[in-house]
Amino acid sequence: MLPPTLDEEWLEADGLGGFASGTTSGIRTRRYHALLLAATTPPTGRVVLVNGWDAWIETPTGAYPLSTHQYAPEVLHPDGRTRIAWFAPEPWPRWCYRLEDGTEIEQELFVRHGASVAVLSWRLRGRRRGVTLWMRPLLSGRDYHALHHENPAFRFDAEQRDGRIAWRPYPGLPGIAAATNGTYVHQPDWYRHFFYRDEQARGLDCVEDLASPGVFYWDLSREPAVWMVGADEQAHDAWPVEKSPRRTWNAFRAAERRRRAAFPSRLHRAADAYLVRRGKGHTIVAGYPWFTDWGRDTFIALRGLCLATGRLEEARAILVEWAGAMSEGMLPNRFPDWSEAPEFNSVDASLWYIIAIDDYWHAARARGRQGTPHDRAILKEAIEQILCGYAEGTRYGIHLDEDGLLAAGVPRVALTWMDAMVDGRPVTPRIGKPVEVNALWLNALHVGARLSSRWRRTFARGTEAFHARFWNSAGGYAYDVVDPDHRNGAADAAFRPNQIFAVGGLPLVLFDPERARRVVDAVEERLWTPMGLRSLAPGEPGYAPRMEGGAAERDAAYHQGTVWPWLIGPFVEAWVRVRGNTARARREARTRFLAPLLRHLDEGGLGHIAEVADGDPPHTPRGCPFQAWSLGEVLRLTLVVLADPASRRTQEC
Repeated sequence: MLPPTLDEEWLEADGLGGFASGTTSGIRTRRYHALLLAATTPPTGRVVLVNGWDAWIETPTGAYPLSTHQYAPEVLHPDGRTRIAWFAPEPWPRWCYRLEDGTEIEQELFVRHGASVAVLSWRLRGRRRGVTLWMRPLLSGRDYHALHHENPAFRFDAEQRDGRIAWRPYPGLPGIAAATNGTYVHQPDWYRHFFYRDEQARGLDCVEDLASPGVFYWDLSREPAVWMVGADEQAHDAWPVEKSPRRTWNAFRAAERRRRAAFPSRLHRAADAYLVRRGKGHTIVAGYPWFTDWGRDTFIALRGLCLATGRLEEARAILVEWAGAMSEGMLPNRFPDWSEAPEFNSVDASLWYIIAIDDYWHAARARGRQGTPHDRAILKEAIEQILCGYAEGTRYGIHLDEDGLLAAGVPRVALTWMDAMVDGRPVTPRIGKPVEVNALWLNALHVGARLSSRWRRTFARGTEAFHARFWNSAGGYAYDVVDPDHRNGAADAAFRPNQIFAVGGLPLVLFDPERARRVVDAVEERLWTPMGLRSLAPGEPGYAPRMEGGAAERDAAYHQGTVWPWLIGPFVEAWVRVRGNTARARREARTRFLAPLLRHLDEGGLGHIAEVADGDPPHTPRGCPFQAWSLGEVLRLTLVVLADPASRRTQEC
């Protein structure tokens, strides 16, 4: 049986949307854990090519496994993890194995940035004779959301030439190319019934078969073992034929060490994992291992990942790239993995885009970078299209109401960030005038009014209505939705974190100081946890203390009490604002609110912040272990909100 602890997870991203990931114990617990997971149409079209490996050492005293796998039903074999003396995540994942006869082996793994190439190496620590490493690669060739099973169509055939080996398991998928200083022996075999416990816990299929075409071996007493593997086109470009695999490995290793050392901090380096290519442009991956780029997530995360860190060129490229996806005054919220048709199912993604543009302009001016007239014209036109589209009316009933507020929503569609669906129905539909959507709308109108006077009256009318409509005088906090289900004069008083955007996380504070302080105090008392803000207060109808079980159970809890770390950004910004943004308030906020999240960097997804956590203690991390907007808001807090104004600087990476 498994021990009662959860293995930490590591991530190596390639800058194209592909990645390698796994656990510190070496046990693959998710279908997404893989040595080579490549994006065929970056950052989408992801396929798993090399799932993992099976390695063992032979010395004069015997054979010692380095690997550990879990097979159904919950069988751990072999026992390599018992020999792990230590694990280090920096500058890339490294393991030290201590064998029973005193032999020590160091294993390293990194992904070559800008190429779908993973690099594995092993070296002998100290001098010993007769030490041989054996390794079997475990292959599939499947969509990263799927599982693989033994079948006669898998092609084991290998092409060997000059220390390079290639396999093409299935037609229509990239081939797998490896370069090594070892010896390859072709011995096809199937490894059956791998068991992924995290998939079982999520109520999903969890058993898989993998193919192993052969075995590699190296004399570690003579030199380190090197095994580099990539999607075939990327691999052929990455390692020139005239260089030996050992020399190529040395060059890759030195280049990656220099690249990673250039980042000013661990957080800056983690941020780089989410910035990827889309065609000739740039975008932001929402999270690993199962998200690609989402509109809402991109524009929220950009403020921390790019603007706070001084990566203005990437921010500019992302914003300009997304402008080209405009339709009926809306930006898509998602580009599906295998379809060209984007999904326009978000009321707030386009508004966050305007906020991101405005923040970019402020950051660029602060650094004396105005951008080209062409780019500025593109972004101004995008803002105008969004405001006009929303004011005149667009998809899903999104329209400007006569009170100046934004109304949105139709049955069976979830338009806000609380967008979970179960059996085709939204869990938190929030049809009407949601509080954070209207905070975003008024902030977007404020930006638009600086560009065109036509939006000033709408902004003034909407601001007056916001003050009058959203304050819940009986409760002393803000309503979550007014005119719910388009019922004029009604209000939804569920205590949710969305009200924090009226006082933090956006440029404008929409309540007077007394009401703003009451909102912040109430949110802190009822929603704050060391991992972020709950999505619904305990005691409210429908509160879910834990997000666990199958897909329907998890989605039902997703926004019903589950904690969201990204909300710590607007909350802490509001918290220091209502205290006058003093140095003392910022110091206290760093200790009370930021420090617990920074400790999470060494838990769960190493160096990163999880997507969600349970609403009840101990607030176990759930969902995606590597989430862009969670990390982005921590960066924004660290480098902007809580930084000393006298010394606040964006940092060019």
